Amino acid sequence: MFKKILIANRGEIACRIIRTCKKLGIKTVAVFSLADAKALHVQNADEAYLLGKAEASDSYLNSEKILQIAKDANCEAIHPGYGFLSENHNFAQACTKSKIKFIGPNAKVMQQMSDKVRARKLARSAGLPILPGSFQAIKDDVAMKKATITQFPLMVKASNGGGGIGINIVNSPQELRGVIERARSLATKAFGSKNIYFEKFLKSAAHIEVQVAADEHGNIVHLFERDCSIQRRNQKFIEETLSAKLNHIQQQTLYNLSTNFCKYIGYSNLGTIEFLLSEDGEVYFIEMNTRLQVEHAITEMITDIDMVELQIRIASGEKLPFTQKDIKAKGHACELRINAENPETFLPSVGKIKNLTIPKGEHIRFDSAIYKGYTITPFYDSLIAKLIVWGRDRTACIHRLQSTIKELKIEGITSNMPTLENIIHNPVFLSGMYNTSFMDKIFNKNIQEYEFKFPSLPLIDKNNHAGKKQIADLVLHLLLSKQSLENQKKQTSINKHKRWKESSRNTIFSQHKTSRSKW
Repeated sequence: MFKKILIANRGEIACRIIRTCKKLGIKTVAVFSLADAKALHVQNADEAYLLGKAEASDSYLNSEKILQIAKDANCEAIHPGYGFLSENHNFAQACTKSKIKFIGPNAKVMQQMSDKVRARKLARSAGLPILPGSFQAIKDDVAMKKATITQFPLMVKASNGGGGIGINIVNSPQELRGVIERARSLATKAFGSKNIYFEKFLKSAAHIEVQVAADEHGNIVHLFERDCSIQRRNQKFIEETLSAKLNHIQQQTLYNLSTNFCKYIGYSNLGTIEFLLSEDGEVYFIEMNTRLQVEHAITEMITDIDMVELQIRIASGEKLPFTQKDIKAKGHACELRINAENPETFLPSVGKIKNLTIPKGEHIRFDSAIYKGYTITPFYDSLIAKLIVWGRDRTACIHRLQSTIKELKIEGITSNMPTLENIIHNPVFLSGMYNTSFMDKIFNKNIQEYEFKFPSLPLIDKNNHAGKKQIADLVLHLLLSKQSLENQKKQTSINKHKRWKESSRNTIFSQHKTSRSKW
C-alpha cells in the first residue's frame, strides 16, 4: 500500500480522494492554483503546494510541475481524479518513467482509448457492435472525400475528444463543410488535434454505461450499469443505477461485451464502457473512459464498494478482493449534478456562497468542496456539487430525491437546481423511459406537449420476475405522474416556457451509488 499520494486535481473529487486516503492511513499532497488558495482540498490535505496562476494551463494541466512536486514531496503515486490530466497518456507515461505510480490504466491503453477512431477499430475487432461511420481520422479534404458518409443526420466528432466536447450534428450535405470547419477549430483548441471522424446519429437513444474493474493479474468484473441519458449539450445532468430501460438479457449482454473488451485490450484499474441503446433495443459501443467517473458515487451506493479505494489497491498491485458472483446490486441510486449557472440561460454563475444548508440523513450523500464563504470563480468547470441518494427501489429513490433537493439551500449564486427539480418531477423521467432527446424537448417545447415513445416489447421481459416488477414499477410511475404533471402546469407559466425556448433554440443535443469497504 502507498504511504503518500499526490492528488492532481481540485474541487469535490480531490476532497473525495482525500477522504478515502485518510481512511486507509495514506498521507495526501494537494496542489492548487492561486484561485484555489482557500479551497477545501487544500485545507484537508496533509501538504499543499502552489502550482501557478488560475488558468488550468498554468496549474492543473502543468504536468511537469505536478510531477516535480510529487518527486520533491516523496510521493509514491498520483491520483488524477477526473478531467484535467486523468486521461493524458503522456502524463501517465511520464509518471512511470519517474517511478511514480499513476493510479489508472497503463499509458498504452490510455492512448488507444483517447483516440476515438482507434477505439472504434479495437471495439469492432473485439466483436462489439459499432455505429456506422468512418474508421480513419479525417485530417484533410482528401481524407474527407475518401471517408464513408453515412445517412444524414450524422455526427462529426473530434478524434481526441471527451466529456461531450467536440460533437456536432449535421442534418444535410449542405451543412457538412461548415460543421467540419467548426469542429476542426474546436478540436484544435480543446484537444490540440484537428482530426475528426463521422458517426451515425441516433436521434432517440438512451446513453448507458457499464462500470468495470480489472486488476493487474487478469481478473475483471463489472459493477453494473448507469443510465446517463439526461443530458444537455452532451453533458450529463442526472445519472441513475440500475437502468429502468434494460431487461435481464440486455444487461447481461452489455456486461459481457464490456468485460470481454477489457480482456481484449489488456485493461487494468477502473474504467467505463459507454453504449447507446436504440429505440428498437439494439446497443452500440461509443467509447471507453479510462478514469474514475463523476457519477461513480451511485455505483458505490448500490454495491457498498469504495471505488477510490478500489483504484488505489489495484494500482498498488493487489488482486480484486471479490469475484463477479460476490458483487450484488442493492436497491437504486440517483445523482444530481449541481452546477453554478443560470437555470434559464445556462450561463456560468460566480460569486461567494453566502449560506449553505446541506441535507442530512440515511442514504443521502452530498459530495462537494463548497462551504459558506467560499468564492466560485470563472476559471473551471461549473460543477460545484453532487447530490446522491439511495432507495430500496427506483420509486423510493426518486421520492427521497424529490424531498432531499428541497432541503438543499445554496445562497449567493444561482444554480441549475430549479431545472433539476423540474426534471425529477416530470412524468417522462418518472417512467424511466426517457432518452437523450429529453432535455431538448423539455426546453424547446411546452412540457405538456412532450411526447415520448415507449421502447419496443423486447426491452421488457414479461416472462421473468424482474420483467414483471419492471412493468409494475412503470405503471406506478405513470399513476404518480398525473399529479406531478398537474403541479407542473400550475407552477410553469407560458412566459417561462418562452424564455426556455429562446435560451435553448440554438442548442444541439447528441447521443451520446459513503460506501462501506469490502476489503
